[in-house]
Amino acid sequence: MNQPDLGLRVTELRLQKGLTQEQLAEECEVSPRTIQRIESGEVDPRTYTLQCLSNSLDFNFLMDNSSNENLWLAILHLSSIFCNIIIPLLLWSWKKNQSHKIDKQGRQVLNFQITMTLALFAALFLLMLAPMVLVMMGEANVSAMEGSPIFMLLVICLPMPLIMIGIFCTWQGIRNTMRALSDKPILYLLSIPFIK
Repeated sequence: MNQPDLGLRVTELRLQKGLTQEQLAEECEVSPRTIQRIESGEVDPRTYTLQCLSNSLDFNFLMDNSSNENLWLAILHLSSIFCNIIIPLLLWSWKKNQSHKIDKQGRQVLNFQITMTLALFAALFLLMLAPMVLVMMGEANVSAMEGSPIFMLLVICLPMPLIMIGIFCTWQGIRNTMRALSDKPILYLLSIPFIK
């Protein structure tokens, strides 16, 4: 892992563990200024320091995964096409400790998937609500409406939210895969940040 990702990851993991820079420096037997310089991206730490940071923060900084990082980012973003939260959750859980980019973008994919799952449930609820309304209208009213253009339009438009969610997920997955592979910022529209 290279700077600035390394520094960002050290800062994030240190804060997650509730350590100050001084406490982490003491654990790693380096000066607090060294930790500050690593976190700000000013220096690339020595192998010994990386090993100490790995042990203190429970993260393997020595593993060079930059060659596979783009592959996993592409798989992670393309998994959003399936409108399924399980695939990105498994990928993110498995790879989040190996790359800051995978961790950060994985959270964005998961937030998008959770949001789209909630939208799918809302659309399915509306789709199930329509037959109940027809039953409540009574057989006579339904048979009178069957031939009307409004009834046909209603039947055609009922599954439309499900189709639109599928198209939107596909578009967002492909768009953000291309953005991730070209090192542009990732943006999932209509995503609620459940996972920070």
